Amino acid sequence: MELAHSLLLNEEAYNQLGEVQRAEFIFDWLRYLEKLLLATSRSDVREKQKTLVEQLLSLLNSSPGPPTRKLLAKNLGILYSIGDTFSVYETIDKCNDLIRSKDDSPSYLPTKLAAVVCLGSLYKKLGRILVNTFTDTVGNILKAMKSAESQGRYEIMLSLQNILNGLGAAAIPCHRDVYKAAKSCLTDRSMAVRCAAAKCLLELQKEAIFMWSTDLDSVATLCFKSFEGSNYDVRISVSKLLGTVLAKAIISKHPGAAASRQSMRRVSLEEVLELLGTGFLRGSSGFLRASGDMLKGTSSVSRDVRVGVTQAYVVFVSTLGGTWLEKNFAAFLSHILSLVSQSHPKATQTQTDAVCGRRCVSFILRATIGGLLGEKAQIAAAKDICQAIWKLKKVMDAVMSDSNVETRLGSTDVTASQHMLVCALQELGNLTYSLGTTAAPLLQDSSSGILDSVISVIVHPSISVRLAAAWCLHCIAVALPSYLTPLLDRCLERLTVLKSSPEAVTGFSFAVAALLGAVKHCPLGIPHGKGKIIMTLAEDLLCSAAQNSRLSAQRTQAGWLLIAALMTLGPAVVSHHLARVLLLWKCVFPVSPKDLETEKSRGDSFTWQVTLEGRAGALCAVKSFVSHCGDLLTGEVIQRLLPPLPCAVDLLTQLSSVLKAYGSPLKTPSLVYRQRLYELLILLPPETYEGNLCAILKELAADLTASDIQVAASAFLLPPLCHRDDLVILSPLLQETDHRFIEEQLLLGNGIACGSLEYDPYAIYEKDVLGDSVPKPLPPVLSVISSAVKLFGVVCAHVGEAQRLLILEQLLDSIKHTKGARQQVVQLHVVSSLSSFLKYLAGSKGNLGPEEMRRLAVALVMGALESPNPLLRCAAAEAWARLAQVVDDGAFTAALAQVSFDKLKSARDVVTRTGYSLALGSLHRYLGGISSSQHLNSCVGILYTLSQDSTSPDVQTWALHSLSLIIDSAGPLYHMHVEPTLSLIIMLLLNVPPTHAEVQQSLGRCLNALITTLGPELQGNTTSISTLRTSCLLGCAVMQDNPDCLVQAQAISCLQQLHMFAPRHVNLSSLVSCLCVNLCSPYLLLRRAVLACLRQLVQREAAEVSEHAVMLAKDSREELTLDANIREVGLEGALLTLLDKETDQKLCNDIKETLNHMLTSMAVDKLSFWLKLCKDVLAASADFTTVTCVDTMQEEEGDKGDDASVLTTRNDDKSYPFTNPRWATRVFAAECVCRIINQCENAHSAHFDIALAQEMKKRDSRNDFLVLHLADLIRMAFMAATDHSDQLRLSGLETLLVVIRRFAAIPEPEFPGHVILEQYQANVGAALRPAFASETPPDVTAKACQVCSAWIASGVVSDLNDLRRVHQLLVSSLTKIQAGKEALSHLYNESASTMEILAVLKAWAEVYIIAVERHKSHRQPLKTTTCSEESVRNGSYSSDGLLDLVHTDLGTLSRLWLAALQDFALLTLPSEFASQLPVEGGAFYTAETSENAKLHYYNSWALILHATALWLTSTGFVVADPDEGVSHLSRPVTPTSMCQGSSSGATVKSPEDVCTDRFHLILGISVEFLCSLRSDATMESITACLHALQALLDVPWPRSKIGSDQDLGIELLNVLHRVILTRESPSIQLASLEVVRQIICAAQEHVKEKRRSAEVDDGAAEKETLPEFGEGKDTGGLVPGKSLVFATLELCVCILVRQLPELNPKLTGSPGVKATKPQVLSEDGSRLVSAALVILSELPAVCSPEGSISILPTILYLTIGVLRETAVKLPGGQLSSTVAASLQALKGILSSPMARAEKSHTAWTDLLRSALTTVLDCWDPVDGTHQELDEISLLTAITVFILSTSPEVTTIPCLQKRCIEKFKATLEIKDPVVQIKTYQLLLSIFQYPNPAVSYPYIYSLVSSIVEKLQEIDQRKPEDTTELQVFQEGIKVLEALVAIAEEQHRSQLVACLLPILISFLLDDNTLGSATSIMKSLHDFALQHLMQIGPQYSSVFKNVMASSPALKARLEAAIKGNQESVKVKIPTSKHTKNPGKNASIQLKTNFL
Repeated sequence: MELAHSLLLNEEAYNQLGEVQRAEFIFDWLRYLEKLLLATSRSDVREKQKTLVEQLLSLLNSSPGPPTRKLLAKNLGILYSIGDTFSVYETIDKCNDLIRSKDDSPSYLPTKLAAVVCLGSLYKKLGRILVNTFTDTVGNILKAMKSAESQGRYEIMLSLQNILNGLGAAAIPCHRDVYKAAKSCLTDRSMAVRCAAAKCLLELQKEAIFMWSTDLDSVATLCFKSFEGSNYDVRISVSKLLGTVLAKAIISKHPGAAASRQSMRRVSLEEVLELLGTGFLRGSSGFLRASGDMLKGTSSVSRDVRVGVTQAYVVFVSTLGGTWLEKNFAAFLSHILSLVSQSHPKATQTQTDAVCGRRCVSFILRATIGGLLGEKAQIAAAKDICQAIWKLKKVMDAVMSDSNVETRLGSTDVTASQHMLVCALQELGNLTYSLGTTAAPLLQDSSSGILDSVISVIVHPSISVRLAAAWCLHCIAVALPSYLTPLLDRCLERLTVLKSSPEAVTGFSFAVAALLGAVKHCPLGIPHGKGKIIMTLAEDLLCSAAQNSRLSAQRTQAGWLLIAALMTLGPAVVSHHLARVLLLWKCVFPVSPKDLETEKSRGDSFTWQVTLEGRAGALCAVKSFVSHCGDLLTGEVIQRLLPPLPCAVDLLTQLSSVLKAYGSPLKTPSLVYRQRLYELLILLPPETYEGNLCAILKELAADLTASDIQVAASAFLLPPLCHRDDLVILSPLLQETDHRFIEEQLLLGNGIACGSLEYDPYAIYEKDVLGDSVPKPLPPVLSVISSAVKLFGVVCAHVGEAQRLLILEQLLDSIKHTKGARQQVVQLHVVSSLSSFLKYLAGSKGNLGPEEMRRLAVALVMGALESPNPLLRCAAAEAWARLAQVVDDGAFTAALAQVSFDKLKSARDVVTRTGYSLALGSLHRYLGGISSSQHLNSCVGILYTLSQDSTSPDVQTWALHSLSLIIDSAGPLYHMHVEPTLSLIIMLLLNVPPTHAEVQQSLGRCLNALITTLGPELQGNTTSISTLRTSCLLGCAVMQDNPDCLVQAQAISCLQQLHMFAPRHVNLSSLVSCLCVNLCSPYLLLRRAVLACLRQLVQREAAEVSEHAVMLAKDSREELTLDANIREVGLEGALLTLLDKETDQKLCNDIKETLNHMLTSMAVDKLSFWLKLCKDVLAASADFTTVTCVDTMQEEEGDKGDDASVLTTRNDDKSYPFTNPRWATRVFAAECVCRIINQCENAHSAHFDIALAQEMKKRDSRNDFLVLHLADLIRMAFMAATDHSDQLRLSGLETLLVVIRRFAAIPEPEFPGHVILEQYQANVGAALRPAFASETPPDVTAKACQVCSAWIASGVVSDLNDLRRVHQLLVSSLTKIQAGKEALSHLYNESASTMEILAVLKAWAEVYIIAVERHKSHRQPLKTTTCSEESVRNGSYSSDGLLDLVHTDLGTLSRLWLAALQDFALLTLPSEFASQLPVEGGAFYTAETSENAKLHYYNSWALILHATALWLTSTGFVVADPDEGVSHLSRPVTPTSMCQGSSSGATVKSPEDVCTDRFHLILGISVEFLCSLRSDATMESITACLHALQALLDVPWPRSKIGSDQDLGIELLNVLHRVILTRESPSIQLASLEVVRQIICAAQEHVKEKRRSAEVDDGAAEKETLPEFGEGKDTGGLVPGKSLVFATLELCVCILVRQLPELNPKLTGSPGVKATKPQVLSEDGSRLVSAALVILSELPAVCSPEGSISILPTILYLTIGVLRETAVKLPGGQLSSTVAASLQALKGILSSPMARAEKSHTAWTDLLRSALTTVLDCWDPVDGTHQELDEISLLTAITVFILSTSPEVTTIPCLQKRCIEKFKATLEIKDPVVQIKTYQLLLSIFQYPNPAVSYPYIYSLVSSIVEKLQEIDQRKPEDTTELQVFQEGIKVLEALVAIAEEQHRSQLVACLLPILISFLLDDNTLGSATSIMKSLHDFALQHLMQIGPQYSSVFKNVMASSPALKARLEAAIKGNQESVKVKIPTSKHTKNPGKNASIQLKTNFL
């Protein structure tokens, strides 16, 4: 294919190729040429132009296929528009000649068509240049059209469209001719031609004025005619034409004076609507020419015309736009509603017509009001609709008040308004629903009285209106949950008052049921007590039904409807009423068959009607119970449900005889009864009605083959039984489109009604399957069949095989015995049931039964495979495969396949060939690649042949679809067929006419399947693979150019697959451009494909996709629908706009995901862009006033410039690319802001550091950081948090919370001591205030509480006065909740008030915890005085201030907290203790709503627990006076609350008991939580829980409780051990260790206390007999599980071994010390190890002496192990933190009193000696490998041993000798740092008071020290560390002098003096000496001055004996005096003179 990439066609290569490859080659070359021409310079093109034109024209004759001719024409156009144009006329003549040619053979056709297309393209590109030739051309083309077939007509129409487009106004002379031709094509029998004609006319109307003036009526009539028998594409194209022309007629200005002679008149809106209305009501039969049958009233408009006109209405209004609609809404509304009014009885003469008409009207209203208007305009529209409802209501009232009852009922006026009312109510409902809580102002506006108007029509005489009104209330309640309870109360009250009006009983019961259905959409629910009221009312209605025959039917229905709707509230509510419901259920059916017989003989028609109504209702209620309360279906309940079932089935079998007896009035009730029973049985497990299976089966068979069913409703029966993918090829009507709502009626066929609510009022409380529109149950006639088919599947699978056989035979016979249309109906039902049965069997892995069964099943399915109904064939193909799947026998499957082969080979008719080809595909789909490859070959061969049968597009479509299934299921087996299949696909793609789009869609599916099969192999580089890849890409390109949108969708999904497997080979820029162009396509499936593809692309390369989109928008030459938008706001903005307009749920999710991926990968780099997008979306709707007020507040804060500019920019509207985005889009934008902040967290640190950000921004202005946009973030959060929409308020508060948490700590560089958030406190306050208003829903208030506490806790505001604003909000909410669960609003479920109360308590808890923490940290002494003064000035002593703020309410709070904790403790009890819970619930929850309340307690208990623990510790568990604090608490303290005051009960607990209760409450909750941590337990809860325990154990009283109760301590330790094992977080582990330490302290205190008291009790006399306290008693044994110490050891070992696995002897494989390299732990690891060591060192104090002996080895092993493993050399001789900790621990252990206790002394001594040996052994490893241990650490350890143990441990010679060796060796080490440390350690040893310890060291080491110091003369110190070495050495010697005995002292001084004097410098050298030598000189001099006076006699002797020394010293002293003198004059110091004097004195000693 590379050869095709040249400017001129490579003819040599071309001629060597075969037929198929040639077509590919040409297409590839033309594609390449198109890109090349645009990129080549003009001169180069002109050079080769002649040859190129010849080559292109010669291709015309080679019969090019449709895609090729299109490209060819395009290239010709481009070539002439770039190159010279003089030869263009020849080209045009040549094309015209080709068209004139008389050759009509099919082979010549492609050439003619190509010529037509070329002309179109040339005129489009060159336009006015060709103006002089165009009349001939058009004439020629039109002439050719007369004899052309459909393809010709199609291409001619499109070509004319191009010609008109190119010439513009210059084409006027031909307009009439083109119009005439297009008119005839608009009603062509080929749908593609109609579409093309519509496009042509659409182009024509741009210039042809007559179309929207004089000929407007005829254009409209023409379009109506065109709608007849149209398909979806035609309806879209023609409605676009009609809508545009009519819109143009209204908005067009009067043309110039020239045209005024034609007396043009302006067309008014009324006339245009009138025109459309006639089309809607009378169709295409003309206006006044109403034919006879029209007058007689027999014909009604065909549905496709009505649907087409409906779409035209929408196009018309959309073209005029939203603003136009706002202005003209009232007129438009009244016209649309009048379409279903009584003034046009034709439109609604039958119920079916009426339902369809209403659907169309609803669609028009929804698409215009919902699609075009912003929220404000929608509210205005809702008011208009409300006015319309009031008007209709008045008319009705006038009729109803007519005194004469006869006229009243007979009047048609009652029904007159019903359809208008239904449409108005449904739209009002939908409108409110879509507005959500933003509709609040609408309902609060008393002038419009929306609720009153809806409730007033609930008693309308028409049932449809009553249902619509009820549904409207449902929508209002879902949109505004705060209205749910008041509406429910109002309806219940009306229902009780108006019990005697039949309309009111049904109307208000519908309303109550609809409102109950709304509860599941409202998370806040309704009060629990409503269930009881409704249940009582329902019982009352059922019991009183018999009293008044006029009302009995209505009351019965209402009663059961209420019960059925009540079931949707779920188990929590229903469980309380279940017994009463089951009793009613039992009573409604007769007890025995005998009673049923007597019933039959007794009743009359009316009583039977009521009875059946009641029983159907009861069945429905039980069905509702089973489907909504599955949890309550225990064995016992099922047993109570069963008894009436056999009787219900008996009645079913008797129904036909009852019907015969009483005639037609019972027909509908009996149908409904059947349907209800079937529906219930489908839901129940078949075992429950085993005894009745055969009876049910017979009834089902009778239903399915009944003789009176006339309608074949395949469209609703079969789709569930077909495979989703197959449906797409069968019927475009089944595809999902934006017009699904109205298109459905075409699908069902003319005789069948669409679904509508009046067919089954019980549907009103169910959720609609297809989203949120009104439920649309089908008429009972249809739904009964549907249920029967489903049930048949279940029952047939459960009866015996004999029974099955009989039934199937019976069904087969019933098909044979009927004829014609009836036969089709019966066959449809039978095949559906069989499919359903096979589907059920396959699902439950059942068995089909004997051979005979197979035969019958095959016969039935084969019959259906040859049925003319395509849907039935599709279902049969599915059943065919399921049959093979169920039988699961290779031979049988092979036989089925063989049957298909034979049929396909012999059959010639389309039906058989399509059916059996799909059957083959289905077999493969369900059974994989039917095992043998031979089958595969045969299948593929046959399908190849069928797919090339160009005479029948249907056969091609089905065969190709089947082929795609085979490719999919064969997987790797298909590899051998890939190449031939691919070339077949390409060949067909290049040749199938564009008019057969369905064939191309199937080709697309095949290509997609092939790409999937090839998979990642497509990345390969071999020739074969790259050829395959090129072909795939070529196929995609062909499909992308296809005019059909669904083919384009296939192309996009193929490219998406290719991009997944071989991303490098897909051209991203062209793919993205294709996606952008189709983003707003009118075809839903194309938009879905585009977004699915985009979603995949942006996961890998979001930035590239975004850039390509913007580039495309900038370069775009052609008009892009979205280009302006993408230019301004990028692809992201375009997607946001689309999200706002789109209604399809799946699409919206894809858009959101795409945006999320883009945000994740690009938000940090394009920060300003993303924030501006979000801000525009949020600001486009923000109320200007609210924003201003805050901005002015902010200006006072001093941030003037910025805010002033914000205020000015707000006023110009142009800056918003988004107009009125809906609330859902704004919520998404707010969520995006939070995501952006999270993304920045993982990016550069400058995002959260303003100083750094500003600096980097200065360096490079392109840098962008989040912190610089803080003002925007706050403003967006504020706009969202103060909106009307509750969801948006929640999102806004969440954003605010995130901003506070992330930015609270960032300091403000310009004002030190302040943070940057401080300037926004006014905004935060203003954003929070509305959330605490009384009417705010609890969830918003709860969220706001969280933000309040975060704001106060963040410490942003230090000034108490400022803090009070927000604090006041929390105080107000505290006051509100003090009344407990009773006082809060009764609008919502009780659990909602629980949520609010707990949120408030949690917020207060957080504030209190922070206040206490700050108070603690501030209590530590302030570092410097200035600092404290400054903070006093700033008033930042808020730490105590905050505590004071909380303190005022602490009495109240502590009570509430304790009550909440007690509630939580009760709620977490296991279910077996349920009986012990308080009956009325807890302090803040009611018993009935406990399940819902649990969740809220789980969210808030942890912080409350922590706060309570802190409060208890602050009071030190001293219980306050019981009356204290009652004054704060407005409600009496409930008996259940913990803090039982003296007022509450007879028995008053002592303070000690109250304390104990509280202690156990906190401890119990903590242990319960920590010992069974759920996986969803948050870190926050665990940390809070551990902190609470820490706080608890900070005070003596709880510690004494834990200390004295050993089991409790052990339990706690085990729980903490578990936490440490299961939670990796270091902070949690550290907190756990802190609690462990406190437990050990408690145990120590307890042991000390016991020892002390024992000593006091026994006196000092008999000390020997003292009992042993502490663990291990007298034996020293520790029992695991009973020992606190053992538990602690386990836990510490766990921590240590986790950080240092080498400590575990099992791991290292030897018990000895293994030499490993020491390591440095992470900071967290070091902290953990240190904490564990602290605990270890505390343990001996908890034991008895014997006990301490048994744990000592372990403790020493671990401590020394840590030392050994972490003794790493660090720079500067520091000790690592773990080493320091282990030395500290060692010191603690060694100095333990147990080492000296007489019972343990000897054992301890032995063990400590061993430990010391171990430390010494670390030094010289056993195996001789040298390690890099830190000598300093080990020496320090040895020193600790020497200093901390009793002398006998270290003074035994062998050990002492080794220790001295170590010191000696260390002294020899050259490293000065080591030497310094060694001297320091030696100093401490030399000074040890016990001579037995210190002397041996002195004797051994002094000489070497002196030697080292004497070297100084030779080796001058180089740097400060060496200097320090000498200084430390001197200090050691001086210390020795001080210790030495009198007689030896003189020798030591004699040693020391020469060394010191040798450091002195004389005058000459002093000047030139280094600073180090100088400081050494000063040091020596100073020390000499000190030693001289101290030991004067020795000093004098030495001086006398050595004159040299004396001279040196004197010189030094003189020099020093002189330097001092020099300094005095300049020096400001006053100390020098004194110093000087002292020196003079000292010299006199000499």
